[in-house]
Formats: sequence, structure tokens, C-alpha cells
Amino acid sequence: MPVDNFIVSARKYRPATFETVVGQQHITNTLKNAIKNNQLAQAFLFCGPRGVGKTTCARILAKTINCTNLQPNGEACGECDSCRAFMNGNSFNVHELDAASNNSVDDIRSLIDQVRIPPQAARYKVYIIDEVHMLSQAAFNAFLKTLEEPPNYAIFILATTEKHKILPTILSRCQIFDFNRIRVEDMAGHLANIARKEDIKYEDDGLHIIAQKADGGLRDALSMFDQIVSFSGGNVTYRSVIDNLNILDYDYYFNVTDKLLSENSAQTLLLFDEILGKGFDGAHFISGLSEHFRNLLVGKDASTIKLLEVSETIKARYLQQSQASSVSFLLSAMNIANQCDISYKLSKNQRLQVELALLKMSNLLSVFNMSALPAGQNAAAPNGEVKKKPDTSVNSTPPAPDTADDLSVARDNPVTYNRTPPATTPATPATPATPEPPAEKPKFFVPNAHAGATSVKIPSLKDLGKQVEEAALEEEDPYLKGTDKEAFTIDRFLQLWTEYGGNLKKEGKPAGLYTIFTSITPKVLGPESFEVCLATKVQEAAFRDQRPHLHNYLRSSLKNFSIEVNSKVEEIAMVRKPYTSLEKFQHMAAKNPQLIELKNKFNLDFD
Repeated sequence: MPVDNFIVSARKYRPATFETVVGQQHITNTLKNAIKNNQLAQAFLFCGPRGVGKTTCARILAKTINCTNLQPNGEACGECDSCRAFMNGNSFNVHELDAASNNSVDDIRSLIDQVRIPPQAARYKVYIIDEVHMLSQAAFNAFLKTLEEPPNYAIFILATTEKHKILPTILSRCQIFDFNRIRVEDMAGHLANIARKEDIKYEDDGLHIIAQKADGGLRDALSMFDQIVSFSGGNVTYRSVIDNLNILDYDYYFNVTDKLLSENSAQTLLLFDEILGKGFDGAHFISGLSEHFRNLLVGKDASTIKLLEVSETIKARYLQQSQASSVSFLLSAMNIANQCDISYKLSKNQRLQVELALLKMSNLLSVFNMSALPAGQNAAAPNGEVKKKPDTSVNSTPPAPDTADDLSVARDNPVTYNRTPPATTPATPATPATPEPPAEKPKFFVPNAHAGATSVKIPSLKDLGKQVEEAALEEEDPYLKGTDKEAFTIDRFLQLWTEYGGNLKKEGKPAGLYTIFTSITPKVLGPESFEVCLATKVQEAAFRDQRPHLHNYLRSSLKNFSIEVNSKVEEIAMVRKPYTSLEKFQHMAAKNPQLIELKNKFNLDFD
């Protein structure tokens, strides 16, 4: 086919009937029923993301309502004069306006002038305004009256991607249709139909990748499809798609997860280095890994498998790997990946952020195993037996090793076995005739450069809560402690009260706090109890913050640690002042207006 005759798939395979619209059946069925029942609104508003069929449905609706030979299923015949004129682009009854470039008041006034002209050889005159949210405020206002009361032959179809930018007065005059993002399965099926019509070889996995990359927009998917066809020479394979669209292969995520589940930190880091070597960004990788963990979690429950928007081949791999992954691992790994994604852009060493996250994930299973160990018990030995954790307290006698496995553990754990018990004769272990290879170290032993291996105990949540409570009790108390209880005079107390206020002024404290100690005298409630009556909540808050320091000053100065000074806000009752002569006159004049005339006539005044 000559190059100059090439038509992109988005235009060549643009739906011409309601039936061929992809993924918007809820809208197309409603419109067909409205046409068949003759219940068309005067104005429609089509909303939704880009490339989901808003303008396409508007054109199909404009063609169908003027079809003179409407089919029983509510579709246009495509053969009558009106349908042929529309398809040839020379219909006088359908007008399209791009509001992105024609958004002024003059453009709308020109459109309103056209509305006055009745249709020619048709029932309706249809006006399609695309990207209507781009109209100016004045243009919207000029359009309001016509949109509310148009001629009975005029129908307006407005399309927009940003519904929130349209005036509520416009929205209230329209019948609103919200278009959905097109599902991956529907999009992949549509691409497969086009590939069969064009005699293009394809793989289902490759079409699914294109559909996922399009993110709900069919026009984007068709553009990528044309690009892949040109790149691969008419053979749309999974490999050609990921190479051309710069997408990270599923295999990397499956392999990384396998390494994490086997706690192979070294191979995990090498895989990440290989991914960086291919030019992928660390943020792109960690985001994809989070999505991978999410898909594994979704695959663990039969009721949520439908949420996997992948091909059947990839879905089978997800289901297989999800059986080897615990829910605890997946949730913890997703949380680590999410935190890494958040802090990635702010980090100066971004690669280290991802590597640190991968190392945390690779040790999750060990952490789970250690936290699940009961008190006083070790993990399972290599032969499957569960061994009791040896008592390593200072006054205890370590058990004598009696097997080759115990000997190997003794060599690897000198802290546990190479301790000479006090006042006892250590048992001599029997040396086997043929030494066996040393047993694998249990995972709960952590190597130590100075003292061999030591047993690591992870505190339970209950223990952690107890430690937090104890730490809270040990926090420093702001009040001084003492048992002195000497007698004091009120004069001495008030003297110290004033001195404390003067110290606050020297320290540069707020003036409002200084005012409390200079203008307010505490009330005596008892021999050692006082109360300060404050005017506002602000004063009470300031006094409450200063109260510990005040108590320490008074108690230490008077040598009496039973002194208490409390505060309260005293509501001041408003006292109504007596009425003035002017207020009395105004009250009487309201009942008898002739008093005003009398005052003016005799030029009276008020004292």
C-alpha cells in the first residue's frame, strides 16, 4: 500500500455504529432506546477521559437521529441520503465546533445565528461542541439562553474531558453521560480484531501489554499498535512490544520475587543492577514491583482473580507464584516498596534506597520465623527435629553435645558450649569414629565477630508495650520532689508571687503572662491551697504551661511541698448601663413620631 494512502488505525477503524463502540454499552444502549422511543433530550454532555469514544458517539448519534431508514435495532442504515451525506462529510445538518480554538463570545454568537436556520431535508440540526470546557466565561454566558430554550429541531452534543470546569448552569441544562475507561480485555480483543483484518501476526501477551500501557484510552492503544506494527514488520510479539515501548519484562519481577522468597540477597541485587543497566529507572522498577506484589496478593483468592488485567499466560504464572508467597510476606513487601517509592525522589542516593528496600524484603521470612518461635525453643533442625534452646545463663550448666550435629553447633557457637561450668566436671563428649560434615547453621543464629554466634530474641508486642509503659514512668517529672511542710504567712506567699512575675519580665516572657502575676491576686482556699481567677482561656493556657515552674519556685522558697495553685476562667457578667437621654427619646419617638417634629420646632437638645 502506498505510503500516502496510509490511514492510522484510530481513524480507519473508528466505530460507525453504536454496536461497534468498544466498552461503552451502558451509554450506547441508552441512546438507542431514546432514539427508538423518540425521547431525545435537547442537550447532551459526554464526559470521560481521552480516547474512550465521546466524539465518536456524538457523531454516531448525529447520524442516527437523521437517518430516514432507521433499523429495528436502533442503528442507522448507512445507505439513505442523510447517512451518505454524513459519511462523505458534506452534511448541512451536522456542525462540529472545536471549543479549544473557537472559545470566544463571537464564535458562540455565530453558532447561535446558525441555530435560527432550520434543517434541510432532515428532522434535526445537530451541533457537536468538542472540548467545551475551553469556552470562556463570557462565551458560556452567551450560550446559556440558547441551550435552555433551543428550537425544537436543534440538538446540542457537548464533549469534555474536564467536567469540573463547566459551569453548573450548563450542567443543569444537559443530559449527562459519563464514559468509562475501557477495560484491558475489551481493548485487547479490539486490537486482535484489527490485527486479523489487516493480516498482522500477533501474540495475546503483546496485545495485553499495549492495552495496559494505554491506561483505558483506546485511541492511545491504536497509536501504539501502529507503532509496534511498523517496528516489528507486521509481527506484534510480546518481546517487540516491551522493547519498543520501553517496558520492564514480567520475567524480571517474577525472578526478583523468587530470589526474595529464597532469601538470596546477592542475586536480588545483581538482578536490580541488570535492570539499571538496561536503562530503566529505579522508581519505575519499585513501582512495578509494588504492582507485581499486588497482583500476587489478588491471585491468592479465587474471588479476586478477576482483578488481574493480564493475559491468560501471565495470569497462570501469577497464580503459581502466589501459592509460594504468604500474605504476610506480600503485605510487608508492599509496605516496604511503598515507603521506598515515597522517599525515592527526595533521596540523594536513590539507588541505595531501592537496594535497602530489597534487602529488607529478602530478610522478611527470617524475621517471621524468629518472631514465631515459642519461648525457650529453637527453629527446626536440618533433620526436621525441633531442638530446645540451651540455657545460657551464667549459673546454668550447658548440656553436653551428644551428636555430630551438636558438635558442629558447638564449634560454631563457642559462647553456648565452650563455657566451663563452676564447681562441676564437664561431661566428655563421645567422638564419633567418622566425622560427619558440619550441619547448616540454624537461621536464628546471627554471626558475631567477637563472640561467635548469639541467639537473637525478638520481643513480642506485649513486651514492647510493657517497655513503653516503663519508659513513660521513667520520664523526668517537671515537679521537684520533697517532704518539707513548714508553715508560712500569706504576706510571704504574695511577696514571692510578685517576685516570680518580675523574674518572668526579666526573662523576656510574653507580657500577658507578666500581667497575670502583677494584676491578679490569688484567692486563699486553704492553708496551702490557692486559686487564680483568669479572664480568658488564653490566659489560662499560658498559666497552665507556667504552673510547674511556679510550684517549684514557691515550694522550694517556702520549704513546703504541699502548696497548690490552681486556675479557673471567671465569666464576667455584663452590666447594662442606664439609658441615656438620647436613647430614651429615640425609644419614645419610635412610638410617637410627632415628638421629632416637636423637638425640631423648638430646637430642643439633650443634656
